[in-house]
Amino acid sequence: MSKPQPPVNKNETIELTFEDLTHEGNGVGKVNGYPLFVPYALPGEKAQVKVVKVKKNFGFGILLDVKEASQERVDPPCDVYEKCGGCQLQHMSYKMQLDMKQKQVKDAMHKIGHLSHVPVHPTIGMEDPWRYRNKVQIPVGETEEGGLKAGFYRKRSHDIIDMDTCVIQDEHNDRMVEAVRRIAEKYSIEPYKEENHRGVLRHIMVRTGQTTGDIMVVIITKTKKLPHQEAIVQEIRDTFPNVKSIIHNVNNKRTNVIMGDQTNILWGDKYIVDTIGDIRFNISPKSFYQVNPTQTKALYDQALQYANLKGHETVVDAYCGIGTISLFLAKQAKKVLGVEIVAPAVDDAKKNAKLNNIENAEFYVGEAESLLPWWQSQGLRPDVIVVDPPRKGCDESLLNAMIQMQPEKIVYVSCNPSTLARDLRILEDGGFETQEVQPVDMFPQTGHVECVSHLRRKNNNSDGRLS
Repeated sequence: MSKPQPPVNKNETIELTFEDLTHEGNGVGKVNGYPLFVPYALPGEKAQVKVVKVKKNFGFGILLDVKEASQERVDPPCDVYEKCGGCQLQHMSYKMQLDMKQKQVKDAMHKIGHLSHVPVHPTIGMEDPWRYRNKVQIPVGETEEGGLKAGFYRKRSHDIIDMDTCVIQDEHNDRMVEAVRRIAEKYSIEPYKEENHRGVLRHIMVRTGQTTGDIMVVIITKTKKLPHQEAIVQEIRDTFPNVKSIIHNVNNKRTNVIMGDQTNILWGDKYIVDTIGDIRFNISPKSFYQVNPTQTKALYDQALQYANLKGHETVVDAYCGIGTISLFLAKQAKKVLGVEIVAPAVDDAKKNAKLNNIENAEFYVGEAESLLPWWQSQGLRPDVIVVDPPRKGCDESLLNAMIQMQPEKIVYVSCNPSTLARDLRILEDGGFETQEVQPVDMFPQTGHVECVSHLRRKNNNSDGRLS
């Protein structure tokens, strides 16, 4: 018996009505039950579509012409939106973006975690969902005329789209990148070329303190020396007198990693400073620091609410980074133990604790999945565990250690609803109950969503331990 063939052919043009969205924000329409995924299409729309890829169970198309538009469709303010791979949702009203992200989390909880009973609250959004990013890293290339261009990569390529503004970046970042590009072009600094591993200027990075106004410029080159270094530094300072730090980073490897191992201060301070709430942070060129401090505050406020600390608790913060959430926890707990695998981040965390006169937070270098089981074997029983893992979620050994430690509460901060749902299922099976999940929109105009989840230990007996 022959297998049924898909009802569409590659390069065929069809009319399609859309009924749903993927987690990436692509429209979903069906032809005789066969789904087609089409970027920039919205539910309820009818459009002309060209089929570009046909697989056994699904296909992909491109939007040619919208015949009937959704009321949630808006005009993207970015001139290069459909070329650049940075944003995916600018064509969608912000309300629809928030609803989509809540649905994404609900679907993961239902399909992956089998936790349909757990409340998933409406996504916490921004009052102004633009110009929120405090850090930009822009690759530099060569124009057809031989000048310098700076911009993000075209989707699924390393072709640089020349741009002079990005509507989700802090405006200071925009102006600084353009100024450094112009100054480097004036001094005939050669752009780096991936294909032959030649040239000088690879990336321009700018970091901005949202509350302080501090600005750091990082010039990343393949070469150990920056040609015309003194003149370039002086021109940057003359152009932007509020710049606090100008850094040169050397990356001479054939790699997609942006920064190299050697960093030199050309002028100014080693750090810039920013605040989230009443906590101050020193930010170095390589510091991991949330790119949207406004929503980071919303995220951490939610985590603190779920932790509900009274002042007598011992808290473990796995994946603590530079101590951002640890320091908030320390203000309300008896003691906080932070764990982070990146040694420079732990150094920054210790410095940030000192900067804020916080003495009840300790930071350790190591893998959370190794250190927590060892602590558990040594008898540590924290009252609250906070985890904020990478996209792959928590290692099974870490989840098992958390279960064995039997904390009263677990607060799970996640940047990936799928691995969150998987891990919550394991924690539920290990004796915890997920109370609620709160999505937070850390990255408006993109398909990404963060969540804070609140878990409590089940079946407490009189001594407060799992029975």
